[in-house]
Amino acid sequence: MHRVEHVMGFPVSLRVDDVAGIGGIDDARVFAQGADAVFAWLREVDERFSPFKEGSEVSRLDRGELSPGELSADLTEVLDLCEEYRLATGGAFDVRLPGRGLDPCAVVKGWSVQRAAELLTAAGLTRFCLNAGGDVVVAGGPWRVGVRHPEAADKLCAVLGLTDAAVATSARYERGDHILDGRTGHPATGLDSLTVVAPDLTLADTVATAAFALGTEGVEWAASREGCEVFAVLSGGRVLRTPGFPTASAAAA
Repeated sequence: MHRVEHVMGFPVSLRVDDVAGIGGIDDARVFAQGADAVFAWLREVDERFSPFKEGSEVSRLDRGELSPGELSADLTEVLDLCEEYRLATGGAFDVRLPGRGLDPCAVVKGWSVQRAAELLTAAGLTRFCLNAGGDVVVAGGPWRVGVRHPEAADKLCAVLGLTDAAVATSARYERGDHILDGRTGHPATGLDSLTVVAPDLTLADTVATAAFALGTEGVEWAASREGCEVFAVLSGGRVLRTPGFPTASAAAA
């Protein structure tokens, strides 16, 4: 069972291969209910947390219309994560860059999709793959997930074997130099792509973005984060990976 919708500026696809523990309830109906809940949640996140929507909670906070004490528990959680990673990277990861508005999207994406995966689990879906613009969380397994080659859209640099895990990649190839080093305000340099596998997508996605902002030093930094395995392609094509990175098979880099 499969559904694709365009949410938060990118395609989100849901594939479900198994439903467990539902007795005589029709699997297709359970899938539809779970998928409806996922996409309704992601649309809600877009409305509440997008810095590009004037009425969002993020935009209202940025304009000074909300005080910290008036924020929702969800936004408070997201901003706490943003601050945690700002401190952990010495300011390389920063959602409040000078001359720019508050933009917590680097945390919101993984955080919200992980929440969506938890909605699916709660609905009784036990084997699924949720892919949000290339960042993936899977339940059950094993699943095979490809990592795009940073220089060729039709090639893979690795294929992962994942069970109950998440994978996120930060790179230049889709959106150019969109990740800035908060210490300098300039585009991060030194890496073509960096992929992180972790137990959940909140961790994988935020670590991947923060590490990319750090540049080449981000590879070692990401590898030191608990629960994270890393695959990085440096500028010039050199590949670095941690010993536990779950590569099922690899293509020539």
